[in-house]
Amino acid sequence: MKVLITGGAGFIGSHVADHMLAEGHEVVIVDDLSTGRRSNVPETATLYECDIRDEQLADIIAETRPDVVCHLAAQMSVRVSLTAPRYDASVNVEGSVHVLECAVANDVRKIIYASTGGAIYGEPRYLPCDEDHPIVPLSHYGISKHTVEHYLELYAGLYGLNYTALRFPNVYGPRQDPDGEAGVVAIFAGRMLDGLPVTIYGDGAQQRDFVYVGDVARAHIAALDHGSGQAINLGSGSGTSVLDIYQTLADLLAYELPAAFAPARPGEVY
Repeated sequence: MKVLITGGAGFIGSHVADHMLAEGHEVVIVDDLSTGRRSNVPETATLYECDIRDEQLADIIAETRPDVVCHLAAQMSVRVSLTAPRYDASVNVEGSVHVLECAVANDVRKIIYASTGGAIYGEPRYLPCDEDHPIVPLSHYGISKHTVEHYLELYAGLYGLNYTALRFPNVYGPRQDPDGEAGVVAIFAGRMLDGLPVTIYGDGAQQRDFVYVGDVARAHIAALDHGSGQAINLGSGSGTSVLDIYQTLADLLAYELPAAFAPARPGEVY
């Protein structure tokens, strides 16, 4: 099977590429390398440097004729979405619609879409959040990611385009950028290894469902043939606090500096 992965040079996308190749699939990657890295791309994958909003995407998909598109390319920062909502919508909504248009035009069998869990549900009304939990986003990012799920359902009805939306938890693992803003495990570990202070935003009691990146990649393998027409939460079903993450890493790394605390960030789910 030929699989095209948008955002395949990124943290999660590159692991999806590795797993697809290990399963014997042919992999094509589309990434503008704005946050992804060329060094993340597996040697046996084909890389096209392209923004998903560019017209070039239509030519790439027409040339490569993938059976499945794993759509992971996105504006992925809650904070950026709050300060630049039009940019967030341009990438996450307009860019995704462009991917769907190109898929329909070239007989792609299925879209596997990287959605989000916590950012679309907002403050939980019950735990753990299941797929039927009310959708009450606290950020533009949550809205833009969920909006594409509606487009997927529409394109399935109008054009028969199969899809599975995977709602991601907090993902951690190798290749996560410690200089980014969305990966607390990588950020804490990077700063601790360098002997630098670590900042916790809010009181640190906020919980997340932390899941290893390899497990998220395995979910994409499963979604090749399962989950048609569904939005599916990925997760362990249990929460870990930011304070617990801090203390676990500090113990492992013999890190002795006290944590610094700063005000909670707008748009972040507690």
